[in-house]
Formats: sequence, structure tokens, C-alpha cells
Amino acid sequence: MNEIKKNNILIKMLKASYYPILALFIALILMAFVIEFMGYDSLNAYKALFTSSITSLHGWGETLAMAIALVFSALSFSIAERSGLINLGATGQLYMGGIAGILVATNFEGLPSVIHIPLVLIAGTLAGGVYGSIASLLKNQFGASEVVTTMMLNYIAMHFCTYLISGPMKNPTSDLAQSKSALSTAVLPILLKGTRLHAGLFVAIAAIVFYYVLMYHTTFGYQARVVGMSPTAGEYAGLKIKRNQLLAMAIAGGMAGLGGAIQATVIDVRLAIDWVGNLGFDGLATAYLGGHSPIGIGVSSLFFGLLLSSANKMQMLAKVPSSVVYLFQGIIIILIVGRRIFQLGLFQKWKMYYVNKKSAATDLREMTLEREELNKSDSLGATMKKGDNKLWKIF
Repeated sequence: MNEIKKNNILIKMLKASYYPILALFIALILMAFVIEFMGYDSLNAYKALFTSSITSLHGWGETLAMAIALVFSALSFSIAERSGLINLGATGQLYMGGIAGILVATNFEGLPSVIHIPLVLIAGTLAGGVYGSIASLLKNQFGASEVVTTMMLNYIAMHFCTYLISGPMKNPTSDLAQSKSALSTAVLPILLKGTRLHAGLFVAIAAIVFYYVLMYHTTFGYQARVVGMSPTAGEYAGLKIKRNQLLAMAIAGGMAGLGGAIQATVIDVRLAIDWVGNLGFDGLATAYLGGHSPIGIGVSSLFFGLLLSSANKMQMLAKVPSSVVYLFQGIIIILIVGRRIFQLGLFQKWKMYYVNKKSAATDLREMTLEREELNKSDSLGATMKKGDNKLWKIF
């Protein structure tokens, strides 16, 4: 029995991973054509992109450091997606988590690291969670689309951060728009000297485990997945859809906020203008490539971490613009999302059209046959009637 369950799990994993892997290879081939079309050598570009980060200890450290940030933004998107919401606000939630984290990290001098670091992480998580829940509240109360509200909340958080580092939180000893540096007691320790790889790696692994347990071993996770697959079925089953989605967005925002607190205090050490960059939308591509599964998100975070950490190296060695990496991300999203649209939308419409057309043709054929039979019976009846008239005349 256990062997059958293991085989079923393996089959499910293979089914879930085959298309992302296929999309990855297709994206690599398409990107190679684009690089060649731009007048560069695609082989040299790929060589610089994939070998520069795995042939040295420093490269591995930078890859893992980038992957840590991607894990949190990817989990933020996936948690919301599982509950039927599209969270495009990871960027804003990262900003709010970073603001709260730096606010705690630059104060409470003399506090031991054992207390200071958890306070930073908790502050970032709470700030991101509260900010993420705003979009769900707007959806529940006013029917506002979370796609629009999360996007708008990104800009609000970004400009709010700019205001803070230009005024209330500005470092008085600097002419630049930036906050004070985080105290050493509030920063996660570096794991590999000479790199930016830090203890946030363990926090990221714990976050992936938390996501797995939450979604597959809790009542909330089951209800969230039911609502995500079919809100109508969830409502019919008596589930509280609005409450579940509000909690899902709060957890999703908390994940991004936690990542923002870690990124701001360890990697950037302070708040600055546009310190989040593209981390929010990089996480979206990471989540899609990973198929929203815990293991998939971990693997795809490593892959995109490798790409992003090697992009500048590719530009230096192969002279290929580093922005090509974002083109690659876009191709992957188009392939994976396009497949879902085809399956859920166009394919179903085509299938219904084909079925209806085939059914109509069958009905027409049956009607034609019935009409032919009626015509035959009418002609036979007319013939018999004529014969009866002749016989009547004879007698």
C-alpha cells in the first residue's frame, strides 16, 4: 500500500514538473535565437551565464543569496494564488517589511542579537501581512480587483519609503536619501566569508516547509485550495471564502514582508531609493516556473538566483546585455500562463465548439435519415392507395 502511494506521489510530481521543464528548455532555445539575432554568440553567453556562478565559492554564495530573496516573494505569490487571488503586490509588501525591519534594526542599541534579530523579522512579517491584507479588504468590501489594488499599493509603498528616507528616517550624516545602517546586533550573520550568503538561508528553508505544512496539512490550506480551484464549490460547501482569502493575503504579505526585512538589513544594510528593484516580479516568474509547489519554488529560486547573479558577468564576458535575463523570465511566464489560458479558456471553447458541431452534424444526419424514411413510407402509402383504387374499380 505504501509503495502504491509513493508511486502515485512520484507520478503526480512528474506530471506537475514536466511542463515547467519543457517551458524552460523552450525559453532557452528562444532566447538563444534572440541573442543570435542581436549579433552575439549565444553559446558564449550561456557559458558565461551558467558557469560563472557555479565554478567558484563566491559564485555559489551570490547565487544562494539571491535565491533567498526570491523564495519569499515567490511564496507570497503562490499562497495567494492557491486561494484564488493574484498577488502582484509583493514589491510593496517587501518595501513595508523592509521599512519595519530597518526601523527596529536601527534602534534598541545594546539589545542582544538573540532578541534583536527575531524582533526585526517579526516586525517585517507583521508589516507585510497588514499591508497585504489591504487588497483583500478592498476586494471583500467594495469588489475591487486585487490585480489593480496590489499594483497600486506597490507605488504607494515605494513612494512612502522614499518620503521616509528623505525625511523622518534619513541618515543625518549622509547627503544621500537613505536611512541609517542597521545595528550589527540586528543583522543575520554571514555564513560564507567573502560573499553575501547569510543565515537567512535557514529562514527561507523554514518558510518553504511552513508553506508545505500550511497548504497540505492544515484545514486552512485545504479550504484555501478548494476556494482557489472553485469559489462556487467552496461557497456551496459552506466555506467562508472572504475570511479565507483575507487570511491568505495576510500570510502572503507576511512572507514578502519577512523577505523585505531580511533583504534590507542584511544585503542592503539600510533603506535607499529603489532598494527592492525587481524582486517582487522576479518572484512571480519563480513561482510560475516552480509550479507553486514547495520543492519547485526552491529549485526555481536557485535557478533564477543563478541567472540574476550571473547576468552582469555575462555582460562583461560575452558582451550580451544583462537585461536579456528579464526577457528569459518573460518568455517563461508567457509559456506557462499561456498554457493555462489555452487549457482553461481557448481549449475548452474549441472543445465545446467541436462537440457542438459534431452533435449538430449527427442530429442533421439523423434528421435526414428520418426524412428519407418518411418520404419512402409516404410514397409506399401513395402506391398502395392507387392499387386499392384500381382493385375497387375492378370489383
